[in-house]
Amino acid sequence: MTAYKAPLDDLRFALFDVLNAEPTLTALQGGEAHSRDLFDAVLEEAGRLSEQLLAPTNAPADAEGCRYDKASQTVTTPKGFKEAFKAFTEGGWTGLTNPEVYGGQALPGVLGTATTEIFQSGNLAWSLYPLLSEGATHAMEQHGEEWQRQRFMKPIVEGRWTGTMCLTEPQAGSDLGLLKTRAEPGTADADGHSVYKLSGTKIFISAGEHDLAENIVHLVLARLPDAPEGSRGISMFIVPKFKVNADGSLGARNTVAAGAIEHKMGIHACSTCVMNFDGAEGYLIGKPHKGLAAMFTMMNAARLSVGVQGLALAERALQNSLNYARERLQSRALSGPKFPDKPADNLLVQPDVRRMLLTQRAFVEGSRALVLYTALQTDIEHRATDEAARQQAGELVAFLIPIAKGMTTELAQECTKEALQIYGGHGYIAENGMEQFVRDARIITLYEGTTGIQAADLLGRKILQLQGVGAKHFLQEISAFCQQHSADTALRQLVGPLAVATKEWSELTLSLAQRVQANPEELGAAATDYLYYSGYVTLAYLWARSVAAAEAGNQPAAFKQAKRDTAAFYFARILPRTLAHKAAIEAGIGSLPAID
Repeated sequence: MTAYKAPLDDLRFALFDVLNAEPTLTALQGGEAHSRDLFDAVLEEAGRLSEQLLAPTNAPADAEGCRYDKASQTVTTPKGFKEAFKAFTEGGWTGLTNPEVYGGQALPGVLGTATTEIFQSGNLAWSLYPLLSEGATHAMEQHGEEWQRQRFMKPIVEGRWTGTMCLTEPQAGSDLGLLKTRAEPGTADADGHSVYKLSGTKIFISAGEHDLAENIVHLVLARLPDAPEGSRGISMFIVPKFKVNADGSLGARNTVAAGAIEHKMGIHACSTCVMNFDGAEGYLIGKPHKGLAAMFTMMNAARLSVGVQGLALAERALQNSLNYARERLQSRALSGPKFPDKPADNLLVQPDVRRMLLTQRAFVEGSRALVLYTALQTDIEHRATDEAARQQAGELVAFLIPIAKGMTTELAQECTKEALQIYGGHGYIAENGMEQFVRDARIITLYEGTTGIQAADLLGRKILQLQGVGAKHFLQEISAFCQQHSADTALRQLVGPLAVATKEWSELTLSLAQRVQANPEELGAAATDYLYYSGYVTLAYLWARSVAAAEAGNQPAAFKQAKRDTAAFYFARILPRTLAHKAAIEAGIGSLPAID
């Protein structure tokens, strides 16, 4: 059984010291009451809920898993999940960041990101049930009609219902242009709203069927009869598990059901379903053949949340491997016994164990700053009073999303692996909990777009198609930071290498763009290495900002020293990885011969 303690001190530090969130948020529209005191109260309550209710269910629920009944086509979630969801709903967490007009609390997205980390560290599989609802409400808020928001979105915000995203099909995978689910126009309902009949099969649908809420609202991608070929012919539909009457009451069972639940490597307590639609009644959301726009509204929110999942798993793995290294007595230090009164020294005396712990810490705290920085930009994008500020924030978000998702989830693989390694053979034993983190972390590099897809989005769309506008903003910000702190002795060992890396990043991007223009295959050859390169420099900047904030703050001396030490480790041991990725990028498509 693994322990978990919400990292409130570091969350507060990242929010208020590194990112200066309080004055930023209070200056936004509707942000007058978004004070630090409010944030502190919300974070503390989230920590209490996760530590006391969610974290204890993590290992037992993984062992129990979800149970599918073929006769009734229903799913039973593990013991304790209903009680946790009830407490979550009663606490108002389902509508934390949603508009007040639909029953939400309209709190900033960055606070939602911080609390999401806490809940996902407690139990990642459980947290997927409310997480999918969040994406569905975003899509309905931005693309739905008002009657759809009142009838379908409001009950989700209130926590009475949940939502899903039904995108993938067996033959399509990530290539949604290949999807075959059909939507045939039907008769209008009692209120005159056009009804469609959807038929087809979707796979990998997280929370597609469960017993936590009275209804499930599926947002489904499908093709109308006159749809163009490919992704240009995709529309999105609202398809509830139970039909909904005009007064909001539940009607008859719709003809959508779970045909099975997937047998997965990890997240066993989340019901990942095969969903069959057999003439199921639904409503078009948005315009015909424009479903991808609504999908990407869900997808971008989900991609950032999946990045947070990587952070959450890495945080819990770090906490437990650090505790184990402190307590485990085994062998002696190479320079002689450090605990001569004990039969052996603890693992912390071993330099390689400290390397693994520092690697985890550098990635965990750097990733936390990255996802919170990105979430704060989404708040500015949606609520700033200045149009130029909103536009720049939106461009930054678009650029950072593939890094926040792709890089953070990949680093979580390394963190959970190193945590298991510190346990040695005991880490491979299920009772100690480390192997579950490794299994659960594996999916996060895959769903909502694999790392390769994030890399192609970063280089192909955000850099080349959009002419790197978001990257330019970010590089200018880093350069301004380096110039501001160029004479700061406490940051000298960080600012110099960061300035060099930033200049090299800009030059590498320009040269790569020229090569792709000459040969489009260079994009695919370089994209993943470019994502890693970009991610390592991004974390270097955020670590330098963290040290600057620590030096200027009033945190305890030990806290400040830990930031200095971890940043120094990152710059000495991790940032040089960019050299290998640069070499791989420059090797080009010629190093990847065609395979017969």
